[in-house]
Amino acid sequence: MMRALLLGAGAGAAGLQLLHARRNWGATPEEAAAVLPGDELVPGPVDQNTLAVPVDAPAEDVWSWLVQMGHGRGGMYSYDWLENLIGLDIHTTDEIRDEWQHLAVGDRIVVVPEGYGPMSAGYAFTVARVDRPRALVLRQAPPEHPWNGVWSFHVRPVSEGRCRLLARSRTEAPSQPGLRIATRVGEPVTLVMTRRMLHGIKEHAERGTRAARS
Repeated sequence: MMRALLLGAGAGAAGLQLLHARRNWGATPEEAAAVLPGDELVPGPVDQNTLAVPVDAPAEDVWSWLVQMGHGRGGMYSYDWLENLIGLDIHTTDEIRDEWQHLAVGDRIVVVPEGYGPMSAGYAFTVARVDRPRALVLRQAPPEHPWNGVWSFHVRPVSEGRCRLLARSRTEAPSQPGLRIATRVGEPVTLVMTRRMLHGIKEHAERGTRAARS
């Protein structure tokens, strides 16, 4: 029994380390090292990751889907079935709606609704910067949140009709041992869900572009 527990713990630790090593999943070295809008809100030392996907669609098309994100809006473009398995009631849209196209600094993007069991107060990010169609910067900070950080999204054109979509998580390195552990344990979930989110936006944007071209 002890051997099985040790093997399981070792495998879990190895899995966490493997995903940690992929904290810049899909990003080029230049993208991972670049200074992006929103970085200035959280000076170092920080924990940072940058994920990226290529998108065969114009930046404006990508932005139209990105800006709709959030619970009660366009959803999270990730694994809805998994989010709903734990009761988050997330539903990704398949349409662009005008009422979800307008974000301003100070607006809130809800990712966990109020009244959710383990987090009765819910969880939301505050919009810190909107630069259509280039950058969307979301902020979390004490005392509302335990972490001081930004979650930012960047649409970078590479040629006519093509761009790259980046997501950066930049969080002040916590001094409390409990928060450090929680950060490392939660990192794999964040990486996997964010990567799926980027691919979800990519799929929606490319589908719309193909339909427009045909």
